[in-house]
Amino acid sequence: MKIKELQNGQKFEGPLLVGRFVRGVTQSGAPYLSITFQDNSGEIEGKVWDLKPEIEAMVQVGLILEVKGDVNQYRQALQMRVHTLEFKDQSQYALDDYVSASTYDLSFLKTEIESFVTAIEDPIIKELVVANLEAVGDQFYQYPAATRNHHDFVGGLATHVYGMAKAANAICDLYPLYNRDLLIAGVILHDMGKIEEYTAPMLSEYSVTGRLLGHISIMHANFTAIAERIGHADKEQTLILRHMILSHHGQMEYGSPVMPMIKEAEMLNIIDNLDARTNMFEKFYDDLPEGEFSPRMFALDNRNFYKAKGIK
Repeated sequence: MKIKELQNGQKFEGPLLVGRFVRGVTQSGAPYLSITFQDNSGEIEGKVWDLKPEIEAMVQVGLILEVKGDVNQYRQALQMRVHTLEFKDQSQYALDDYVSASTYDLSFLKTEIESFVTAIEDPIIKELVVANLEAVGDQFYQYPAATRNHHDFVGGLATHVYGMAKAANAICDLYPLYNRDLLIAGVILHDMGKIEEYTAPMLSEYSVTGRLLGHISIMHANFTAIAERIGHADKEQTLILRHMILSHHGQMEYGSPVMPMIKEAEMLNIIDNLDARTNMFEKFYDDLPEGEFSPRMFALDNRNFYKAKGIK
């Protein structure tokens, strides 16, 4: 049975992958584990209350464990009370059954994104984008765009960029005020630093570099160094793209050291939020019954969202 098929009151028995875990202590001082289990259909939080040292030692990120537990409802989300965990030979499991991936084929994403690059008319902007894509290579098409919330799957970064590039093109058609070359370049470059911010394409966590610097600072430094290397450090296009990278979170309290101060930078932030939020809605709404509210969405001010009846 897949995680997305689980219902309140069910008993579960089967293999699940450990995505992450946190050790806690109850008010009475008893240790417990909170484990995020996953398969390729979704995630569920599992609680191990009667924590034994041998169980704690067994739980590691990336392992697939045989789980027995009861599914229950807690704060409008399903949770599992874990009774037993068992480690078995990992070679019997197919990792694809437990790790989410883009709905797009990665070769398709590469072809589509390269077509957006080819369409850039400004030679300096194009050279800057090409040089940065070459620097990260195929990792650009493998890494997630986040460790959770949106596009948190293999190929998520390229999927996010592809969705944003399509939106940027449509906006430039509707509003010719915006410079298409700058906006498309900003879309492709803005999150590239996440390749260093995260540890791996699958089961990704924050790297030491990612925790200390963050993807905005990482990408700004990488982009500036590449611009220097190819002789474009003093160009206006380079300055504007540096600003777009630094300001794409929109507000300082969200991690941008500067706020958008050109129209394309402002629009980049809007498109980024549009595509990220749409992906979050897709994850929650696909399996949400009509007439019910979603679980709280932490990245959207911890709100619940209602799925209307009979309205597509």
